Amino acid sequence: MTIGLAFLVLFSVGFPVVVAMMLPSIYYILANGFPLDSAAQRLIFSVDSFTLVAIPVFILAGNLMNTAGITSRIFNFANIVVGRVPGGLAQVNIFASLIFAGMSGAALADVGGLGRVEIKALRERGFSAGFAAAVTAASATVGPIFPPSIILIIYGAVTNTSIVSLLLAGVLPAILCVIMLMLTTAILARLRRFPREPRWPTPSEVTRGGAAALPALLAPVFLVGGMLTGWFTPTEAAAVVVLYILLVSALVYRDLSPSHLLTSAVDTVKATGAILVIVAGAQLLGWVFALEQVPQQFASAVLPDTDNTIVLLLVLNLILLVAGMFLDAGVVVLLIMPIVAPPLIAAGVDPVHLGIVSVFNVVLGLVTPPMGLSLFLISDIARVPMSRLVRELLPFYVPLFLTLMLITFIPAISLWLPNLN
Repeated sequence: MTIGLAFLVLFSVGFPVVVAMMLPSIYYILANGFPLDSAAQRLIFSVDSFTLVAIPVFILAGNLMNTAGITSRIFNFANIVVGRVPGGLAQVNIFASLIFAGMSGAALADVGGLGRVEIKALRERGFSAGFAAAVTAASATVGPIFPPSIILIIYGAVTNTSIVSLLLAGVLPAILCVIMLMLTTAILARLRRFPREPRWPTPSEVTRGGAAALPALLAPVFLVGGMLTGWFTPTEAAAVVVLYILLVSALVYRDLSPSHLLTSAVDTVKATGAILVIVAGAQLLGWVFALEQVPQQFASAVLPDTDNTIVLLLVLNLILLVAGMFLDAGVVVLLIMPIVAPPLIAAGVDPVHLGIVSVFNVVLGLVTPPMGLSLFLISDIARVPMSRLVRELLPFYVPLFLTLMLITFIPAISLWLPNLN
């Protein structure tokens, strides 16, 4: 437990999360007489995984969609279809998050990238800065559980769970959350008289917008369908999606240029490096935890001595929600799930169901005060005081936590699609 406490202290005083994980681990290795090259071996071994190959390729797919203008076409089509719905562009914000907010693989990256565009568009249409920030923060929680989801790939890698099943399991919970958020936004729109498009689109406008966006919209459909039918693995799917996006950008939209490719490649290298360094650091710390039997100590100290899966999941939800307030969702999954997953799975919790509940929960922690990391980022982007942002977010906590409870208590929501595979 001393190593874990050292990590928390270093992180609390401002050390980067990777440094906070590695310093206590290396100290433990040296203090116990292990050769220092064992640390290097563990770091290399942790990222030497075929499963993790999907991470940079999915990031590249998302970057290509952004730099080649595919995301803007999706956003424009979403505005045509739902812009007239009560809530207008706020509904577009939520719907767009379902389609491509998970491409970056990290909720904070979604908020920092797509969120800037969405907040700017909402404010230009007459929405208050506080509400624009709140709906963007709430909708960003959808992306990390909708395929392709890098955080689910990481969960599968650290718990030896089927990546295909996890990605398929995230589809219905994500759609359920979007429906809940859109209903909440519609109610708020009626009460607050939010602006919306002045008229419903004509059939020709829908046809033109749909034709422009159709090749882009087919990318996630193609991805899910291919995995569901067993045509390709998630890692192969990532490569297929990149190839599809390249072909669509070059042959259909004809706006792919060498500068787009270079920008996408550079951004992918930066993002992949950041993610995999965290993965390696967390795996090294996890190895030290295993040597010190921290998982067993943690489980006996925190998890109740019961085989009631509902009770265990409720306790897990509380642990992950608190952890998610302080750490990025990926870091929480890397550090905590190897500790808590084995006893829960042994008690009868399905590992795929556990993955969806856990990932959605830690993402909620990012928008939960007092230390939700997304709140600070959104507050800075929108130039909105934290108190005002949290006040505007209050109505959205209802659909978010209701979704969490539904997927916790009704495993079939997560398991229906994987069971078809």
